[in-house]
Amino acid sequence: MSYPLKALYEEVAFIAYHFHWPIESVMNLEHADRRQWVAEVSAINHRINEGTPT
Repeated sequence: MSYPLKALYEEVAFIAYHFHWPIESVMNLEHADRRQWVAEVSAINHRINEGTPT
């Protein structure tokens, strides 16, 4: 079973947007690493939106 293409595009766009990393760099990440970066950015955004220090 392959990883859904839509989910891959969403992850890559999310990381590239927030870190200003080139798409090629994000695409070269291992799946688990990419998911970890998505989780980290999401957590930071959540803390900022809640007014909690990062």
